[in-house]
Amino acid sequence: MNPPSHRYFIINKPYKMVSQFVSNQKEWLLGDLDFSFPEGTHAVGRLDKTSEGLLLLTTNKSVTKLLFESDVPHKRTYLVQVEKEINEERLNTIRNGVSIGLKDGGTFVTSPCKAEIVSRPETLKTSMHEFGNHLPQSWLELTLTEGKFHQIRKMVAAVGHHCKRLVRLSIEDICLGDLQPGEVKEIEEEQFFNQLKIDNWKDALIPNFEIIE
Repeated sequence: MNPPSHRYFIINKPYKMVSQFVSNQKEWLLGDLDFSFPEGTHAVGRLDKTSEGLLLLTTNKSVTKLLFESDVPHKRTYLVQVEKEINEERLNTIRNGVSIGLKDGGTFVTSPCKAEIVSRPETLKTSMHEFGNHLPQSWLELTLTEGKFHQIRKMVAAVGHHCKRLVRLSIEDICLGDLQPGEVKEIEEEQFFNQLKIDNWKDALIPNFEIIE
C-alpha cells in the first residue's frame, strides 16, 4: 500500500492571528480557524502577527527548505500602506536597496526589488487598523525575493515612512485572489509545486507515513 500523500493549503491570515498552531501564551492561532487540518500541518514562511494575507500550510516538511532555503530565489508580492505620500526618489531608494537593522544588532542591505505606487484595491476588506482616507498616505506593491525579520516595515521606515498595513498577495504564482480573511483553500500537490515554480520537489519528497496501531 502506498503511503498517504501530503496535503497543501493556502489561507488568508487575518490581522493579529499568530502563524502557528501551538503557543504558550493566550493567542489567536491557526487551529482556531473553522477548518479541520490534518495532523502534522504547519505554516511555511510565517507572517508576523500584525501582517495579513497569503500563508501556505502543509503536512510536507520539505517545503520550507525547497522554497526559502534553495539557491533559486522565489518572488513574494506584498501590498503595503504607508503613512504620508511617498515620492519617486524614496521609491527608487527602496528599489535599489536600503540598509536595515537585524535582530542580532547587525545591518543588512536589501536586494533590488520591484516597488510601485498603486491604488487601494476595491476588493481589499477594510480594516480598523489602516489609515483613514482623510490622512496623507500611499499604497505600495513590493515584490521581493528575500525576507529578513520585519524587512518590509524596516525598508519603508528607512526612507521615512511608517508601515500601517501589510498584506502578502502572492508567492510566485500562488495568489491570495478573492480569499477572505480566515478562509482556507486546499491545493493539489502538483499544482502547488508548479505554481511555486519548484521543479525538484519529487526528489525531496518525504513520505507522509500513516501510523497504524
